[in-house]
Amino acid sequence: MSQSSPQTTAGLRDTLRQMVAVLQDERQALAALDLDEIMGSAVNKSGLCDILAGTAPEAVDEECRGLLDAARRLNEVNRQVRNLIAANVAQRLDAIVGSPALYRAAPAYAYAGSR
Repeated sequence: MSQSSPQTTAGLRDTLRQMVAVLQDERQALAALDLDEIMGSAVNKSGLCDILAGTAPEAVDEECRGLLDAARRLNEVNRQVRNLIAANVAQRLDAIVGSPALYRAAPAYAYAGSR
C-alpha cells in the first residue's frame, strides 16, 4: 500500500479499490472473530484514510463515486456487525453477573413512578 496522496483519478481509483478490499477482509475477519485480522484491517483502513484525506474533489469521477458508495456500504455493514458482536458480549457478561452492568443508567422516568 502506497503512503503518498493520490493526485490523479487513477491513483484515487487504486486507493478506493484497496479500501474496498480491506473492508471485505474486515468483514471476513469479523465473521471469524479473528482479532489479529480485525486489528490489521483497522490499521490498513486508517492508512488508506490518511491517503484519501489529501484527495482533490476534481479527482472524483463516476467510477470513483461507485467505489466510494461501495466502501460506504461495506463500512456500514461492518459497523453493524461490530455492534452486534459487542451487544452479544455485553449480554453474555450480564448473564454471568446475573444483572445488567452497573454503568447503565436507568431511564429518568423510572424514578418518578417509585415515589
